[in-house]
Amino acid sequence: MRKYGVIGLGQVGATVAYTLVQQGTVDELVLIDHNEALAQAQKIDLEDASARLASTTKIVLNDYAALADAEVLIVASGNIKAIDMTSSKGRFGEYDSNQAIVRDIAPKIVASGFKGILIDIMNPCDVMTDYLQRLTGFPHNRVFGTGTFLDTARMQKYVGQALGTNGKNVHGYVYGEHGNSQFVAWSTVRVNGEPIANFQAKQNLDLDQLEEDARQGAFAVMAGKGYTNFAIATCGVRLAEAVSADAQLACPVSAFDPEYGTYVGMPAVIGKNGIEQLIHLDLTAAEKTALTASAKFIKKNVDVLPQPVKN
Repeated sequence: MRKYGVIGLGQVGATVAYTLVQQGTVDELVLIDHNEALAQAQKIDLEDASARLASTTKIVLNDYAALADAEVLIVASGNIKAIDMTSSKGRFGEYDSNQAIVRDIAPKIVASGFKGILIDIMNPCDVMTDYLQRLTGFPHNRVFGTGTFLDTARMQKYVGQALGTNGKNVHGYVYGEHGNSQFVAWSTVRVNGEPIANFQAKQNLDLDQLEEDARQGAFAVMAGKGYTNFAIATCGVRLAEAVSADAQLACPVSAFDPEYGTYVGMPAVIGKNGIEQLIHLDLTAAEKTALTASAKFIKKNVDVLPQPVKN
């Protein structure tokens, strides 16, 4: 029996839950939210859809103990209203509210006996993923975040559009923070197998603008509807399925890198143990400098949070 949990049932968490139920990915789904009325409404709505689906999913509501035998737990809590698109704070608008959520839910997750893989979607993603790992005490491989998985997809889309090809034909990685200090490692980017440099002069590509488009992609969506949900939920579900299938999926996520002592967006291999291994590519000197700076920024913002008491 495949069993997942989702904590936080706002726009993102609800879309994750809907996707899992609609696709028949799980046999049992544990849904948790501090808002009892919202949680109950999401459960009822999903159950109402079940008669028209080919699969059946048992839904358990607000029971941390039910997470004990869950394979994957996706944490999607947050306060989208705190994100300020007009300031440099960006996703750090949720910093104060989400650190409090982590302190609330981490002990409950531990007490449940959960032994699976924890995938974080909370913002600021890298900081909260690191904080969740510290407060749960789970091994680093068992906790990771969506990180730059979505930012990389946005980069693929914009590069594909600029070159008149399908974004799926674009390969490469966005590194660093899921936020303002992220960057495209252009040395890793290939289009139809060719280095992006082969197209840059011929097509008059503005790589700086393409990088900024990827960085600001979320805010382009939020400007219209006030939140993002489809793309990030898809990323969370894809990663969860990679764990369940032991897919050995190579993709960028927020993973713990001992070199930096924190979580940061970089390519890794995802399988049944969560982070199976990090992928260390030969970045240019400038890219390495940018990654170091981004990781230092993330770590600085985790280190100032209340830390777990050491016995």
